[in-house]
Amino acid sequence: MYPQARALCAARARVVKAMAHPTRLLVVDELSRHGQRCVHELTEMVGVDISTVSRHLSVLKNAGVICDEKQGQQVFYRLKMSCVLGFLKCVDTLVKQAAKNQQELVEN
Repeated sequence: MYPQARALCAARARVVKAMAHPTRLLVVDELSRHGQRCVHELTEMVGVDISTVSRHLSVLKNAGVICDEKQGQQVFYRLKMSCVLGFLKCVDTLVKQAAKNQQELVEN
């Protein structure tokens, strides 16, 4: 494999790995549906402690999926990589088709 292709694949893997956690996908989904959210709102939504949510947000931010903005004492996060929504729709289609296929196997 060419060095440039290897570097590109490594960069892609970092982004995909950053999203490869249910809590992070929940955050991405929330930000895509409702725009920016503060860390406290995300903590309530996810239902875990603030330090855990902060770690997840840091992973997403470092991968370039989300960005933050400080407003007074609060930090607000928003989706930076809006194209991820197309990827997630593709994944949803795959998951739904797999579930449908599994159901057909059970019925037959």
